Amino acid sequence: MKERIIQTQACVDEGAAWLAQNCHRFDHVMAATGQLPLRRRTDGFAQLLSAIVSQQLSVASAASIWKRVQDADMDKPANIAAASDEDLRACGLSRQKIRYVRALVDADIDYVALRELPSSEVIKTLTTVSGIGVWTAEIYAMFSLGRADVFAPGDLALQEAARLLFDLPTRPTEKELRQMAQAWTPWRAVAARALWAYYKVAKEREGIAQ
Repeated sequence: MKERIIQTQACVDEGAAWLAQNCHRFDHVMAATGQLPLRRRTDGFAQLLSAIVSQQLSVASAASIWKRVQDADMDKPANIAAASDEDLRACGLSRQKIRYVRALVDADIDYVALRELPSSEVIKTLTTVSGIGVWTAEIYAMFSLGRADVFAPGDLALQEAARLLFDLPTRPTEKELRQMAQAWTPWRAVAARALWAYYKVAKEREGIAQ
């Protein structure tokens, strides 16, 4: 059976309604967060390159370096292949990031073909590239390809949101959260949106409490 693709806000709203109906905790989430965001992105080389550039950086630092990469026109495979390491370092990339960026260029992924692959194959394909882990591949499948039933249980914010929402004694591990998320099929990507939104609301409340 072909996987459901989230294309419009109506798709997210449908998933949110299903979750609220099938799990009363998500009904609580929707009341706290309001309408969940669509969060669709374009797909392709630049999206994965941006993900690699942003790894282990603050939002501000990642945005600054990504702007330098774009300004230098280094968000295209051919330009990166022709560039020296010094050129890439001038954009703010570390030695390790340069290695990952070159690995992405060398992988020569068929991004159009990815749109037709099952999510499991998308993740398998992407994680063969040095510098792309499961989390990055799952995020790409969720937001760049719009897969409705992909989740990213390794995400710390999702783990913490699940701890808060389900009143767990400790933050669930990646394995535990992956197992929990089985109950949210076929809308696990909407459950992720809900948990991220809930995490943001919870953190804002903490800030007010302080």
